[in-house]
Formats: sequence, structure tokens, C-alpha cells
Amino acid sequence: MKIPSLIVLFVVLIASPLLAFDSKSIMGVVNFTTCLSDSKLGKQEQQNIENMRKQMVSIIESTEKELKDISQKLEDQEYLDGLAPKAEEEMKVKYQALSEDLMRYQNQYYQVLNQANYKIIQNLNNHIAKASEKIAKEKKLTLVMNKEACFYCEPKLEITNLVIEEMDKDFEVEEKNQKLSQNNQNIPENVSEESHAGQQ
Repeated sequence: MKIPSLIVLFVVLIASPLLAFDSKSIMGVVNFTTCLSDSKLGKQEQQNIENMRKQMVSIIESTEKELKDISQKLEDQEYLDGLAPKAEEEMKVKYQALSEDLMRYQNQYYQVLNQANYKIIQNLNNHIAKASEKIAKEKKLTLVMNKEACFYCEPKLEITNLVIEEMDKDFEVEEKNQKLSQNNQNIPENVSEESHAGQQ
């Protein structure tokens, strides 16, 4: 019985990349999650998002507290009897405005955190790719891939620690450059002019 030509073609297409990847090819595997948790960049990004989360939670809790206080007053008939009609109306308007604010803050909370998480992953991915490329050139690797894409890999293929070391070096360089840039911006114009005049 002959195998249909389409099946033969399919087998060839699947097998050809495997055949091209010869015994001399060497690959490395990087654990993205470990890079996020252990690298200086990953730790900083996680701290930034935690600070943002705390700030937004604080705003939401403050609004909820104020809303609860007004709600209790509006439910207290004795308190309302002691208010002028205009003051009661203003309180109801404020309650409505705070309710709308709270709903908006809650929606923004999830949107902002999702966007921040996406940016962190994108930024980290770029830095991992840059570090992986450098390690690959040093170790003469032909392929570096995310460990999460593997069902199994030999421990000797793991290069995560090397990639994290490279990422940390880049992080320190970028931090120094940022500090230098900030210091240069903080120098008063008259000081830089006097320095320039002195050199002349």
C-alpha cells in the first residue's frame, strides 16, 4: 500500500528542521520567571508595581471610608432632621459623586495594573533577549529559548544565572547613567556658566 504524497510531504516538512539541527548545534534555556524574581531589574519593576498598587488601594479605601461615613449620616434620621434642606441635598450630591469616583477608581485600578504588568513583561523580555544574545555569542550557542516553552531540558542547558548576571551588569550601567544625567540637570545654569568662563 502506497503512502499518499501529501502525508510524505508533511513528514518531510516536519522532519527537515530536525535534520538541519545537527549534533554540533548547542542551545541554552532561560527561565523567564527566575529572571523576573531574581534580577535587579525584575525586583525593581515588581517594587514599582507594588508601590503603584498600594497608592491606588489607598485612594480606593479612602473614598470607600468617606462614602460609608456619608451613607451612615444619610440613614440617620435624627442627624438629617438637624440639617437644613440645602445641606442635606449637598450631602446626597456628594454621595453620588463619590460613588461614581469609587467606580472609576476601581476600573482604573485593574486597567493600570494590567498595563503595568504588560510593560514589565515587555521590558524584561527585551533585556533578557539582549543578555541572552551576549551569552550565546560568548558560549557559541546557536539557540536560546524560554524554558516555559520546553516540556523537558537537560540541566546543563540552563543559562538563567548567566543571563541574570549579564542583566544585572546592564542594570547597574543604566542606573549610573541615569544618576549622572540627573546630576547634570540639577547643576544651576549660573554655576555651569561660571565654570565655562573660568576655563576660558
